[in-house]
Amino acid sequence: MLAPVRLHIHTRRVPERLVTGAFILHAGLGKWKGSEQQATALLGMAAVAFPPLSVIPPTKFLRLVAAGEIATGVALLSPILPDALAGAVLTGFSGALLAMYWRTPTMRKHGSVWPTQAGTAVSKDVWMLGIGVGLLTRP
Repeated sequence: MLAPVRLHIHTRRVPERLVTGAFILHAGLGKWKGSEQQATALLGMAAVAFPPLSVIPPTKFLRLVAAGEIATGVALLSPILPDALAGAVLTGFSGALLAMYWRTPTMRKHGSVWPTQAGTAVSKDVWMLGIGVGLLTRP
């Protein structure tokens, strides 16, 4: 007989995990079948911040990003993963996005942390970092 599955999620954290997980999972599923043009644009943006990425073929890079988003979304949506583990995954994921934001000069106003119009979409991911850290640190 199989042992019962134990849920490792606090009910008060369900809303933040559900909304964030669904958002990220949806983004990953959308990228999974993305176009060559989408792949090239995404790789171009990422390679400005992280030059070693430029050697990866664009469609492979898009699939890797999609897989990372899908895995992050599933981790957040899975009630058998403890909140701290889901928070660690989300913190790493959002930290990478914010590192790209910080390392790409055209995403920020000169000498400032505030985004340019081009950086607004990525700068908003700071909310995911806050949720991730909250899941990691709250009992």
